[in-house]
Amino acid sequence: MNISGRSRRKFLMAALTTAGTAVFPSVAHAQVFPSRAIKLICPWGAGGSADNIMRAMAASAGKTLGGSIIVENKPGAAGTLGAIELANAQPDGYTLSQLSLAVFRVPHMQKVQFDPLKDFTYIICIAGNVFGLVVRADSPIKSIQDLVRDAKLSPGRFAYGSNGIGTTAHLAMEQFAERAGIKLLHIPYKGDAEGLQAVLGGHVMSYSGSSTWGAHVDAGSVRLLATYGSKRSKRWANVATLTELGYDTISDSPMGFGGPKGMDPVITKRLHDAFKVSLEDPVVLALLDRYDAPVIYLNSADYTKFAQDTFAAEKATIDRLGLGVKGG
Repeated sequence: MNISGRSRRKFLMAALTTAGTAVFPSVAHAQVFPSRAIKLICPWGAGGSADNIMRAMAASAGKTLGGSIIVENKPGAAGTLGAIELANAQPDGYTLSQLSLAVFRVPHMQKVQFDPLKDFTYIICIAGNVFGLVVRADSPIKSIQDLVRDAKLSPGRFAYGSNGIGTTAHLAMEQFAERAGIKLLHIPYKGDAEGLQAVLGGHVMSYSGSSTWGAHVDAGSVRLLATYGSKRSKRWANVATLTELGYDTISDSPMGFGGPKGMDPVITKRLHDAFKVSLEDPVVLALLDRYDAPVIYLNSADYTKFAQDTFAAEKATIDRLGLGVKGG
């Protein structure tokens, strides 16, 4: 069969194009990403601080990507339902989730359907939370030093409340107690609102929690003794951190965005870059300030290392407190 020179060239070009597409499908996919809406799972209820922040970031990052990011709320299971979905999703960049500290903690406390070290692509860490310890305004405990002194005189007598066993507010206080060489009495409540009312009513000596106590601090009904972050909070800049006071305790409760394992590095970088740009958006920054959520930026590599280090650190604390998974 005779084939003309022109036909032969057309045949070879078509064959090369087909071969190129077969060899580099991920490159072709990355070039058109996103070609449809991206789902970003918020593992908390609608209307809360995390939900509002995520919706603002999704809108901002979507503009950078030239597509849309749709936030879907999946509250429950201690904030791990998004992680569970990622473990079973396609690694095409169209299913993402917020990953909170619970993702690194809960697997040590109960059986879960994901492995934080194997099942996720860590894209970017974006922000944290302000946690601190408050006492009623008329409390004789005026400072952390007073608390430590009192606790050493009467081990196990000084009581603090938190929003539950195994929460950030609980574990941070136990870490502080270990560093200070003291024993405290933990009183778990169903939530911050109940715990704060217990402090205001004089039913518990102090309360460890997120900045839901902020309005009471500003109103002068409670005193903020210390915060737990890696740096002082913007809103209460006159209050020292536990680490500044000599008790190496840091709990920013960082949160970020991740996808399923095996994502194309090109798509991961596109998503990272878009969310990083959103951290400069005035609308996003205003919301972060409103909810006392400091920017805690980590790129993909640093966020992956943070995940590994945090998973190990959470296990050590949980095991020490006897809260680990029992049995096989």
